[in-house]
Amino acid sequence: MQRVCFILKVKRERLAEYRERHAEVWPEMREALSAAGWHNYSLFCTEEGMVVGYLETEDFDRAREEMAGTEVNDRWQAEMAPFFENLPGRPEEGMVPLTEIFHLA
Repeated sequence: MQRVCFILKVKRERLAEYRERHAEVWPEMREALSAAGWHNYSLFCTEEGMVVGYLETEDFDRAREEMAGTEVNDRWQAEMAPFFENLPGRPEEGMVPLTEIFHLA
């Protein structure tokens, strides 16, 4: 199982709404993530808007490709895009995995 961690930056003035949106993630989005192989997926954030994501998956590239092919992901990403700073494209394209330097099992 691959452990993946990434960071994104939410605009500070949109952070409260970003948190609210994630308190009620659409059931069909949750189902699509699970079906695409996203497990133990968590998002954490600082008061300044730094978001740290963590998930476990068999193959991160495949999991992202599967999500990219879903209609619910297209809708979700379109709604989430305005929340972020300095993205090269859609939010999921900004999910660049961090290099793991230590793990204690």
